[in-house]
Amino acid sequence: MVSRFKQFEREVPALNTASLPDLIFTVLFFFMIVTHMRQADLKVQYRVPQGTELGRLTHKSTAQYVYIGPPSKELQPTLGTETIIQLNDRIVTTDELCDLLIRQRQQMSDEDQERMVVSIRADRNTDFGIIAGVKQALRQAGALRVNYSAVDTDE
Repeated sequence: MVSRFKQFEREVPALNTASLPDLIFTVLFFFMIVTHMRQADLKVQYRVPQGTELGRLTHKSTAQYVYIGPPSKELQPTLGTETIIQLNDRIVTTDELCDLLIRQRQQMSDEDQERMVVSIRADRNTDFGIIAGVKQALRQAGALRVNYSAVDTDE
């Protein structure tokens, strides 16, 4: 028996990729705008101490990082081996630390000022007298939310 209907071969239509580069660049541009890259050039060597009760920072964009420890190997010829304090990218004394934190807090919005956290990343062999001096400078600057960086003891 001969069929009256012709069998047509159907092809899958080709995918139109003309707008794909526009989409990719739009997504890339979005992530470049939204991502907040903040990394300080470390001028301090520090080995993070171990801790048992650890938590995470919730608002990293408002965090100010204070590094305490001996200078990095590149800076040892000029600074020696005495413990130094670094706030973000600057080497500071405890007096300068207070002034800089006050200035940085004033540049933030009111909402961010309330959420500002100072994260102390000190070498495990740092003398506690230096950390106490930093804590005193933080009190004078009104930075009362302090976080101490550590690694889990299970690692």
